[in-house]
Amino acid sequence: MTHAAQLSFEFFPPKNDDQLATFCRTRDRLAALKPAYMSVTFGAGGSTRARTRDTVLNIQRETAIPAAPHISCMSEDTDGIRELLDAYREAGVDRLVVLRGDRPSGGGSGVFEHAVDLVRFVREHYGRAFHIEVACYPEAHPESKTPATDLAHFRDKVEAGADGAITQYFFSFGAWERFMDDCARLGIDVPITPGIMPITNHARLKRFSKMCGADLPKWIGKRIKAWEEADDLASLRAFGEDVITDLCRRLLDAGAPGIHFYTLNRAAPTERLCRNLGFEAPTAEASIERAVS
Repeated sequence: MTHAAQLSFEFFPPKNDDQLATFCRTRDRLAALKPAYMSVTFGAGGSTRARTRDTVLNIQRETAIPAAPHISCMSEDTDGIRELLDAYREAGVDRLVVLRGDRPSGGGSGVFEHAVDLVRFVREHYGRAFHIEVACYPEAHPESKTPATDLAHFRDKVEAGADGAITQYFFSFGAWERFMDDCARLGIDVPITPGIMPITNHARLKRFSKMCGADLPKWIGKRIKAWEEADDLASLRAFGEDVITDLCRRLLDAGAPGIHFYTLNRAAPTERLCRNLGFEAPTAEASIERAVS
């Protein structure tokens, strides 16, 4: 089973040498799947600015896979954003994920209030030098007044120059269907790639879902919590793998342009999902055959 659909993988910037070693191992294992790109997150309030840049340049330098840095409104000034974008452009980076970003824990805001303003800034100063992905939310952003206002914000980002979008992760295929129908009614026609979170840990998944507004269905939460409490991690892993594999298959069958995996810097859960979906790392024999032909 093969797909014309594309893979992409998200990483967070390592904090120390041990995390860096883990990241590099994960980077290389997932790079073998030939994703369209690998993205790197940007911490709340710009807290990981230097580490994000270093991780992006690491991917760009050490692999054949394009890197896509997250660029956040939570920066101190426009000069800082331009300096960062200039460095990326010089390094050959030509893809961005443009976000408002998480506000610092103590409150406050960045140089831009909304992601649409940052999209306009990039287009004004860099033209089409960067392919821009933005975020969208099948279950609506947790800070949006209504789903309609959230969709309007998404449309504004597309009209400002976004080339595509990555969704917040979700577990309901019905939420995806309704969201895509709503986007079609508004004339939003850029590629929208579903973001997918592997199921590996109940407490972490519950915490992440609460922060980002993703709905964690009770039937999923209860099962993974029970298996964790029973220390039956094999059953938890198998269940999570089945649930996410089924969701991804339905998304691809419905015409999703690809899958964007939130890897949490771990290779194995994403590798298993990709294998189930028919995305395989090319063998040495296949690589030789392609080269000869």
